[in-house]
Amino acid sequence: MSRSLVFKHIRSLQKASVGRGFISVRQNHHAGAPLGHFTDEETMMRDTVRKLAQEKIAPLVKKMDEEEKLDPSILPMYFENGLMGIEIPPDYGGTGASFFSSILVVEELSKVDPAVSLVCDIQNTLVNSLIMQLGTEEQKKKYLPRLAQDTVGVFCLSEPWSGSDAFAMKTVAKKDGDDFIIDGSKVWISTADQAGIFLVMANADPSAGYRGITTFIVEAGTPGLSIGRKENKLGIRASSTCQVIFDGVRVPKSNILGEFGKGYRYAAGMLNEGRIGIGAQMVGLAQGCFDATIPYTLERKQFKQPIYDFQGMQHQIADVATQIEAARLLVYNAARLREAGEPFVKQASMAKLFSSQVATLTTSKCVEWMGGVGFTRDLPQEKFYRDCKIGCIYEGTSNIQLNTIAKLLKQEFS
Repeated sequence: MSRSLVFKHIRSLQKASVGRGFISVRQNHHAGAPLGHFTDEETMMRDTVRKLAQEKIAPLVKKMDEEEKLDPSILPMYFENGLMGIEIPPDYGGTGASFFSSILVVEELSKVDPAVSLVCDIQNTLVNSLIMQLGTEEQKKKYLPRLAQDTVGVFCLSEPWSGSDAFAMKTVAKKDGDDFIIDGSKVWISTADQAGIFLVMANADPSAGYRGITTFIVEAGTPGLSIGRKENKLGIRASSTCQVIFDGVRVPKSNILGEFGKGYRYAAGMLNEGRIGIGAQMVGLAQGCFDATIPYTLERKQFKQPIYDFQGMQHQIADVATQIEAARLLVYNAARLREAGEPFVKQASMAKLFSSQVATLTTSKCVEWMGGVGFTRDLPQEKFYRDCKIGCIYEGTSNIQLNTIAKLLKQEFS
């Protein structure tokens, strides 16, 4: 498949950086620069994805929501534009851009439809990151090119009886010679019905408790692996959410990702990165809903003046705009800290917590500002309102984020 303009533009920027004597092909965010300051590469990525989202995805949003599935054009479009392997190095067929670029991509896609941003977010902040950080060279050569060019990957952690208490999982991997046999089931797995690669957390030594949890790479089509029922959800309906069943799934020992028994560490670490992505999704959702609403308040007249001109409306609008900007800066700060190799767990939890709250506030206010038409399915506000609720739930509930923040604060003051 030929690569698109976004991919080619990043390549030209990277080559120019090398020509200017930079050590890395990636442009770095300048120390001390405002959080809203982007490199040329990041600006190009944001602007290109924004245009793509507005021109190619926006016309499909209503239909995808009603049919509860992605349009067939979405995934090929993502792969062609290098959006499914943003951080994957060019040697493995990826775009070779920054983590922050992936956050900008998720934000821009979410302004149009949070459902279509989710597959991109999971691929880049969870699946690709795990394999890049933990994979053997053989695993990287085998899986990264596929993930960058044509294969969806999913992250299988949650189970029917282990949600926030994720490490109480019942899925086991029993050793059998040089293989492991996985038995159990996972739930709430996004885009599982379109996945070709599954990163599966299973307990390979139940006697060791959570210290037996190990990460396995399982390929679609492996005997015993099947996709269960698809959930009928309140929001992000175009993104499928399914049960995944493992019935005697045999995988070789070479498919262990990272070290035996370290899966619990890997899952916790990757979820911290993933929370930044969900923060970006919620910020994009809030901004998209806000942008779709304000023009109406400027045009709609009551008592011979635009409703925007009433002071009560202006104060509400100013408050919401301020909170969206604050949420965005929390997300950007967490992303920059992660890129810089600095501690970011507290900031990631704060970003996800606050951005989900802001998305809830924004969409509720926008429905109110629109009046009766905001309560209909003819306009996008009600969909954004339905979509935002998941932000308080997945990749760690709001209460889990509060626990994490409080624990880290206690450590700082002890």
